[in-house]
Amino acid sequence: MKKTFAVIQICLLTCCVACASIHQKKPTGPGIITGADQTSLYVNYLRSKNVGMVINQTSVIGKNNTLSLDTLLRLGITVKKIYGPEHGFRGDASNGADVNNSIDAKSGVPVISIYGNKHYKPTAEDLQGIDLMIYDIQDVGVRFYTYLSTLQYVMEACAENNIELMILDRPNPNGFYVDGPILDTVNRSFVGMNTVPIVHGLTTGEYAQMLNGEGWLKDHEQCKLKIIKVANYRHNSHYTLPVNPSPNLNTPESILLYPSVCLFEGTTLSLGRGTMLPFLQIGHPSLKGKYSYSFTPVSIKGMSEDPPQKNKICYGIDLKNYDTNTIYNNRKLNLAWLIELYKAFPDKAHFFNAYFTKLAGTTELRKQIEAGKTEAEIRASWKPGLSQYLAMRAKYLLYP
Repeated sequence: MKKTFAVIQICLLTCCVACASIHQKKPTGPGIITGADQTSLYVNYLRSKNVGMVINQTSVIGKNNTLSLDTLLRLGITVKKIYGPEHGFRGDASNGADVNNSIDAKSGVPVISIYGNKHYKPTAEDLQGIDLMIYDIQDVGVRFYTYLSTLQYVMEACAENNIELMILDRPNPNGFYVDGPILDTVNRSFVGMNTVPIVHGLTTGEYAQMLNGEGWLKDHEQCKLKIIKVANYRHNSHYTLPVNPSPNLNTPESILLYPSVCLFEGTTLSLGRGTMLPFLQIGHPSLKGKYSYSFTPVSIKGMSEDPPQKNKICYGIDLKNYDTNTIYNNRKLNLAWLIELYKAFPDKAHFFNAYFTKLAGTTELRKQIEAGKTEAEIRASWKPGLSQYLAMRAKYLLYP
């Protein structure tokens, strides 16, 4: 397929938005206006085009959190197809659950799943009749959050089929720091595809520019991009999401703790899936007597039907009252909980599972913890890779 040249058209920031009744800024930050909210910057560009949308429940516009699909249809834009990622178009599917094709009941627009039956990348048939694709999904700034992989596959598909991709950029709630080991491509998977750290410090638009600029798309294809920037956003902005980004990230605290606590998905421990407070508690039945705090994971439809340690009393660490200002101040993910619970766990041979390496992106972190390395020693091993990454990242920043 003939490659298209990358054309990145960055629309100027603006605080003045037409049709204020629809486009008023949500009170989620000090003057922050998402790319999607600034419809006056892109609606005219969409007219007379057949549009596809990669969206989910976070793709909202205005003070009433109206789905961007509904807003664009109301404004007369022709939306031909919706492409739904992990958790589905409406965001109600459990983590890892296959999502099937459907018809959106409200709009009548066909929904093509790009997270079902290993169908992660739109096919030429999926894209038939589409003139322009919109990507508008709230990310949380962590390498193993799968919407980054969805973005990459969508960019590849658009490049191969000569379709322009418009990104309606949104703030990164974890965009105020960069931390963690750099992924070794030997461990490439859907939860980590490129040589970035666990906390990458980029918005979706910035990450898309990096995918193009570093030649990370298949066969070094270049995707034609049009990015609608976030107004009044800085990387150190404190941003509270107006909609839960996925079923198990259901509090502002869980979003900030996610980069650290999700590593426990690669262990036998429960991180609270199967409770109403996932990512805010960590434990295991074998830790009884070592920790007084306890919780019991159960099956919860739409969140976690079969959580680790289901129906068992787990003992461990309660993070519900953890001061997340610590993360803002330290700008580091927390390794102390992983080190502590590994030391406390009686059956160390069965603490980790194979998924841990995919999440960590490297075999070294597990080896370091098993060898009894301190957090300082582990962090020291990250420094060379993080320094190289920060230099690369600087080329693609759209915001200070």
